[in-house]
Amino acid sequence: MTAGPRSDAWEKVTGRARYAVDMVMPNMAHAAVVRSERAHARIAGIDRAEAEAVGGVIAVVTADDLGHLGRRFGHIVPDHYVLAKGKVRYYGEPVAVVVAETPHQAADAAGLVWVDYDDLPVLTDSASALASDVLIHEQSYTEPGQEFLGVAPTPSADNAAHRGELAWGDAETALAAATTVVETTATFPLVYGYAMETYNALADWQPGSLHVVSTAQHPLMVRKELARMFSLPLAAVRVEVPYIGGGYGSKSYTKLEPLAAAASWASGRPVKVTTDVEGAMYTTRADGAVVTVRTGFDAGARICARDIDIRFDTGAYADNSPLVLTKSINRSFGPYRIPNLRVRGVAAYTNTTPASSYRGFGAPQGALASELNMDMAADRLGIDPVELRRRNLLAPGDTIIDGKRPLDADLAADLDAIVSALDSHRAAPEPGTLRGRAVAVTASDAGASPISTAQVRMHADGSVTLLVSSTEMGQGSRTALAQIAARELHVDLDSVAVGQSDTRFTPFEWTTGASRTTTVVGLAVQAACADLWDNLRAKAAESAGVPVDEVVVHAGRLHPAAETLTPAEVIRRWFGVDAGEVVGVGVIRRDGATEMLPPFWEIGAVGVEVSVNEATGEVTVEHLVTVGDVGHAVNPELVKGQDLGAATQGLGIALWEEMVYDGEQLTNPNLIEYRVPRLRDTPRRITSVLAERGDGAGPYGAKGAGEGALNPVPAAVAAAVGRAVGVWPTELPLTPPRVWSLLHQAGAG
Repeated sequence: MTAGPRSDAWEKVTGRARYAVDMVMPNMAHAAVVRSERAHARIAGIDRAEAEAVGGVIAVVTADDLGHLGRRFGHIVPDHYVLAKGKVRYYGEPVAVVVAETPHQAADAAGLVWVDYDDLPVLTDSASALASDVLIHEQSYTEPGQEFLGVAPTPSADNAAHRGELAWGDAETALAAATTVVETTATFPLVYGYAMETYNALADWQPGSLHVVSTAQHPLMVRKELARMFSLPLAAVRVEVPYIGGGYGSKSYTKLEPLAAAASWASGRPVKVTTDVEGAMYTTRADGAVVTVRTGFDAGARICARDIDIRFDTGAYADNSPLVLTKSINRSFGPYRIPNLRVRGVAAYTNTTPASSYRGFGAPQGALASELNMDMAADRLGIDPVELRRRNLLAPGDTIIDGKRPLDADLAADLDAIVSALDSHRAAPEPGTLRGRAVAVTASDAGASPISTAQVRMHADGSVTLLVSSTEMGQGSRTALAQIAARELHVDLDSVAVGQSDTRFTPFEWTTGASRTTTVVGLAVQAACADLWDNLRAKAAESAGVPVDEVVVHAGRLHPAAETLTPAEVIRRWFGVDAGEVVGVGVIRRDGATEMLPPFWEIGAVGVEVSVNEATGEVTVEHLVTVGDVGHAVNPELVKGQDLGAATQGLGIALWEEMVYDGEQLTNPNLIEYRVPRLRDTPRRITSVLAERGDGAGPYGAKGAGEGALNPVPAAVAAAVGRAVGVWPTELPLTPPRVWSLLHQAGAG
């Protein structure tokens, strides 16, 4: 998690942090998941007799016990069984769940469940899966009318979970006529969105109702899935999300909630399902990718065409990867003027951990090849890579994709800020090291769908309760939204309490993701505050016996007739006692300023300088520069924290992180062998620049932050290492053995 310093006011706003793992319900039981020890196999039989005999065991549940609850879930492609039904598709897939009085009893019994398998051919990468006649899913999951954010399942007779394409002009003809064509193929690794709190869910099924407490980023979407699964009305399903320990997109949509709910239904008890790090790594990850970019340039080094091929390794189930692929296609070609474009993408089923949302949402995969391609082109053309970008960058107000919002950023100015920061602290290489530096820029159609609702309640003492359903997971949304409410209502920050993410009590919210909360939810908070002022004016006018048009609001006070009243005085006068409250509701939808999608373009603009140890291949980040192009920073320290956190995750992908498969089995499902950045890996110098030009659609001209600083970092690090070593890397992470190999290639060359 990345957040700014916690002041006393911050603590008062956020309240005491609560974690779902600590939640309890009366008579709660604990579940242990029996995970498949095969990657692709038929389930010939399950013997659970020994497990059922263990003391404290309440139930051992398999797919056959679930009846109609054994149906599949999935908000885009309904391909995912609650428990594997007849077939497992990846090593670690849940096959059974043991419910017991204590976690230890459940774990002991889970080890006694015996599963008999008939092995099937294993396909663990996209190339082999797409070329194989062996189908991981024998059926197509297309259903009439099924669509999510414009993405619908695509019929498939092979191992493609989804396909997509974006094109304009004639890319092939333009490439044939180009003066220079540069081709780059880059491999993006399988990475796990390590959050401090792993996945967990607590479910309590009662006839006619279901209550779930979980780590979901999107509680209302989880509610929708569970309501469909249990054939319940939405009002009968309550999903509650306490303060959670990090998400980074990996806790988007439905994960463990169906399993906990089904176990509660089958056992008749409230049931908590938790995962350790290994279980979490078997739950979801980011899409791995192989991306090929061909770019054609004219004699003036201007892009005349780009052709891009994206191949995702999506794992055993589609989850949100069809949407991630669609976004990757939209984000892969960069914020450049491109008169001729063709992008094709396919998300392939493989016998590996399912992929889903991950911070950056398809942008880092495409940017790796696309931005590295720009550096390779600059080298070929004999032009400074910054100058090559300047010649081709879109200007503010230019169109990136027809029919979408014009670019709401000044990328050339962002690039200038990066170069200035890098130039101000440039040092000569130390003996035995090589130095390289690079920049990278991206633009993402962020913000998701601009649907948001907020409610503000002003109490008789003038304090305020703000209710929203955006999930707080360490990004600081409670602080930022409270600041907006305090600013709009002219109250101290200490006077604002924030309630979040309980579908029974908080208003509708589309999602927590896509860097949208400050922008879109912030607009809903502003609208709710405006509605509250209207209601206060009406009550002040009624109490004073004057027309509402004569009540003026200025500097947080109301002026009916010749009086000056505080909002609290208006409330108490209208109710006639020292009590009561006034409510304001704000609703944002696709209308007016938010009608055109995306709600904003999230900018990624970074620069890095690295040193490479010639003897070991170890890479050290000497200087990291991030530009937070956010329009307006409601809380500057939180924005800087988000940028640094995102960039650090990008450094992890660039230099250390990779889920490694040996055949069908994941070999490093732990935080010893799966290497995340550590404190000693922090760049030696960090420069954080905020670009506040008021060019966003959000409150006070704000735009989203949180993902932008991750998206270009892997590409920038790869390019910087390539410039240092003299050989362009094409596969991440750039571990010492890989960089050492590049050094030897350079020496041999």
